[in-house]
Amino acid sequence: RSTEGEGRVFAIDLQVMETIAGVEAAVVDFMEPDAEDRILAMLGGLRADIVLSDMAAPSTGHKGTDHLRIMAVCETALHFACKILAREGVFLAKVLQGGTEHALLEAMKRNFTAVKHVKPAASRQNSSELYVIATGFRGPEPDSETES
Repeated sequence: RSTEGEGRVFAIDLQVMETIAGVEAAVVDFMEPDAEDRILAMLGGLRADIVLSDMAAPSTGHKGTDHLRIMAVCETALHFACKILAREGVFLAKVLQGGTEHALLEAMKRNFTAVKHVKPAASRQNSSELYVIATGFRGPEPDSETES
């Protein structure tokens, strides 16, 4: 959390991104063991108000395998979000239809006050891509939040 009105945006991707004004970007493979530490260093002890994950594992064309891969990415992103989100924070992640298993939704419901699926208008109608959004992060306790 920054001072009111002085938000910061951090972005990571597997490839170098085109420069965007006001965005601090880094090339990071989120699934690598050191990714979490690298991102935490970027944040400099700040808590995030929103964590957005548009990550997807490379598609194999095998529905079952692709489902397991996207679930692993989403679960990893949720785990990380729960470590860095400020109280009342928001988590949004890409999933595939049928790709939000009961256990993942239950974990979200334990940690957030509201969880729902959304399909953006920009997404092709025949695409199985959709997003799960969780709002109202319940933790951390107020006295454990890092202030800046």
